[in-house]
Amino acid sequence: QVQLVESGGGLVQAGGSLRLACAASGRSFSTCAMGWFRQAAGKERECVAAINRSGGSTYYADSVKGRFTISRDNAKNTVYLQLNSLKPEDTAVYYCAAVLDWGFSLYTRMNEYVYWGQGTQVTVSS
Repeated sequence: QVQLVESGGGLVQAGGSLRLACAASGRSFSTCAMGWFRQAAGKERECVAAINRSGGSTYYADSVKGRFTISRDNAKNTVYLQLNSLKPEDTAVYYCAAVLDWGFSLYTRMNEYVYWGQGTQVTVSS
């Protein structure tokens, strides 16, 4: 069992930055592939970034490539999402997700993830 708690969301002006963190409980974090998803009002939840269990491979959606950075600290059971050059269209609830993986795979689809956090709101004003 893995429990996830996100933090770091808030209100920021366009062009600003935020750093989201997702703290995981349990002893399995280093065997989890992780992902960050977001869901804007009236839209489907989408994967914006993913990282494999070692941190050696990452994925970014085209819409955030070059602006967002995913990283993890397995010693702290935490995955991060650095959001730079924020735009109003980045406004959404951001969720972290985890799936146990004994390989080094990346996962980008919602139905591949088993554990979810409660989400943290990011609002970007123009």
